[in-house]
Amino acid sequence: MHEFCLLFALLAREFPGIVIAEEVKWKDSIQSSNAVVNLAGLPISTRWSPEIKKEIKDSRIRVTSKVVDLINKSPQEAQPAVLVSATAVGYYGTSETQIFDESSPSGSDYLAEVCREWEATAFTVNKDVRLALVRIGVVLGKDGGALAKMIPMFKMFAGGPLGSGQQWFSWIHLDDIVNLIYEALVNSSYKGVINGTAPNPVRLAEMCNQLGDVLGRPSWLPVPDFALKAVLGEGATVVLEGQRVVPAKAKELGFRFKYPYVKDALKTIL
Repeated sequence: MHEFCLLFALLAREFPGIVIAEEVKWKDSIQSSNAVVNLAGLPISTRWSPEIKKEIKDSRIRVTSKVVDLINKSPQEAQPAVLVSATAVGYYGTSETQIFDESSPSGSDYLAEVCREWEATAFTVNKDVRLALVRIGVVLGKDGGALAKMIPMFKMFAGGPLGSGQQWFSWIHLDDIVNLIYEALVNSSYKGVINGTAPNPVRLAEMCNQLGDVLGRPSWLPVPDFALKAVLGEGATVVLEGQRVVPAKAKELGFRFKYPYVKDALKTIL
């Protein structure tokens, strides 16, 4: 039986059985925990003003830095044994041809820079604490995320790929990312960088075709690059460019994906 304490919530939701700790109580919460999971960060699928770009980075690094600092300052007998900290596949930059695994170098764009600093902050945790850094792809689930923006358009017969549709879409079903994080908490073999993506990434056009099939709607109305750039500005790079990321470490560790193929994942969600 485990007790969960939530340190950070952007939304005022009800979490049955979960204690939500205000920031002033993080120290006590961390020191009474066996493990810490850090998933904090402002969503990136928005128009990037200079202020938003600063907040995208600061929201990740500030929280991670505070969590790590509180862990490091904990008395040894009260120090959590494990820190599972989120990062993202944006670490790798973008490419239509390369395949990225955990050994691949970082990219040179803004999101890659954010991820490098985010990870570097987590790596300052005390060496006695097992650290697992999960580079998470696009999470597919029933509530929120990418599908929440795409489904209404498809239901109105106005769905289609964004931009060329040839950009890679490295996704993972919500159940699988939750299970992967759980394994990282309880399995001492899970340490260092682990890609949190399904083993079969797809190009966005295929993702949209599969989504249309499941919904019984066509994927026929692409959104041109210029329209997305007009709405999202620099933030359009999140959807117009992608990366083909594979979970080499998770497979090596024997992690079993419930949903390795996007069509099966979509069927369970929709």
